[in-house]
Amino acid sequence: MRLVKRVTFLAAFMLAAACAYGQDVHYNYDRSANFASYRTYKWVDIPGGAVPDPLIDRAIKQAADEQLVLKGLIKVEENADLYVGYQVVINLEKSIDLWGTGAGPGGWDGWGDRSVHGQTSTVPVGILLVDMYDAGKKQLVWRGDAVKTIDLKKDPDKNYRNLQKAMIKLFKHYPPKPGK
Repeated sequence: MRLVKRVTFLAAFMLAAACAYGQDVHYNYDRSANFASYRTYKWVDIPGGAVPDPLIDRAIKQAADEQLVLKGLIKVEENADLYVGYQVVINLEKSIDLWGTGAGPGGWDGWGDRSVHGQTSTVPVGILLVDMYDAGKKQLVWRGDAVKTIDLKKDPDKNYRNLQKAMIKLFKHYPPKPGK
């Protein structure tokens, strides 16, 4: 029974650690789209997706612009090949912090008497979705999302650096490699 408790504790600890520190990035794309033909892009608003804070809106667009330029795309105001828009969602999720206490080695299994303590808290988790639409066909050709625990009370410069890191990971997968 003690072994089962320890395995459960270790599994829960590993899951909590992965959730607390990881940044999850996903993408998908239209396999029939000719990504080599896209040279220009224009920002568009997605209904219900804009951030009410204009400073955060500009930061998101600036961080994405930095990556799109590196991908060879040029931002234009008219006649774009791609329309780019984003949505932000903030979910409140439960976080579990677990720790163990106890005496040193002892007992039949060498672990001694230990106990597990835990605490839960609610943490904001931000989800940033970036969509790219073929302007001529008016259809979605690429979507990426990044998920990370956020703290809007932190230093805004640190938050921007985290946003830049998220965009680097997100646009690592644009344009998609042919045949993948």
